[in-house]
Amino acid sequence: MLAGCGGSQDALNPHSHAATDIANLFWVMMAVAFGGLALVTGLLVWAWVRRRRRGFGSDPDDPHPGEKQAWFVVVGMGVVFPLAVVVALFIVSDWAIVNVTQAPAASSTAMTVEAVGHQWYWEFRYPGTKAVTAGEMHIPVDTRINLVATTADVIHSFWVPELNRKIDTIPGQENRILLYANKVGVYRGQCAEFCGLQHAHMGTLVFVQPKAQFRAWLKKQAAPAARPTATAARRGEQAFLAGSCSSCHAIRGTSARGYVGPDLTHLASRTTLAGLTIPNSRSYLARWIVDSQHFKPGNDMPDFRLRQSQLQSLVAYLEGLK
Repeated sequence: MLAGCGGSQDALNPHSHAATDIANLFWVMMAVAFGGLALVTGLLVWAWVRRRRRGFGSDPDDPHPGEKQAWFVVVGMGVVFPLAVVVALFIVSDWAIVNVTQAPAASSTAMTVEAVGHQWYWEFRYPGTKAVTAGEMHIPVDTRINLVATTADVIHSFWVPELNRKIDTIPGQENRILLYANKVGVYRGQCAEFCGLQHAHMGTLVFVQPKAQFRAWLKKQAAPAARPTATAARRGEQAFLAGSCSSCHAIRGTSARGYVGPDLTHLASRTTLAGLTIPNSRSYLARWIVDSQHFKPGNDMPDFRLRQSQLQSLVAYLEGLK
């Protein structure tokens, strides 16, 4: 019970209209369920207390005292009342599904964000711009976002509990959902469909920013990578482009056009690496390059054997991609 309470993925702490309606539906159904449990428990206790008593107003000569009252309890409380409650819950939940969580009309949203599931990280694209990021999505506050979810490999499930329901990514198909946040902050999401060995390490962060701040971020993300000026960073760029890194990763503004791994154009602007597995710091970045399988076994990135000078130059270059 304690493991399921609170945390950064709390569906009962909503920050959008859709998530609020989902949370309210949960509380209504829980209240009805606990009310039903209390009613049944009370009837059982009442029956046990009166187990040796005759029925109310029963004839002393009646061989089956209390039988009429028993039928009333069985039919009324055991059939009619539960059926009425279930039908009412069905109507309420069906209304929530149809009117709250269905995909938004394209004309009702202000912008579109594409979420692409990979084993095991999320890639985010902003149509109309060249901005591409991984693991961390940015959206403006109080803005209706048309989130289009697809997959590059297997079935994944995009879920940010505090903002809306889950949505599956199915090969060859696009699924849509409304993404909206009414409060500036950072919201954690998680792949909710088992997708392989590192399914549990396929998280995402949604940064909800003031609108002006978001526009500045998007403009910067859409720009190509800045050319390095420091000597060590220039050597790192040469190592990146000449080695196998550029065959798997893309850095806009360079000859790197890989698509197997995340786009690294503005890697240094992210707070985490490897689907939120580790923080994006100099030490962790260096350890990830030479021993990624230690942090995320089974990922597509091989461990590299580099001299210390090569590793430091490569890290210096990547840290400059802001």
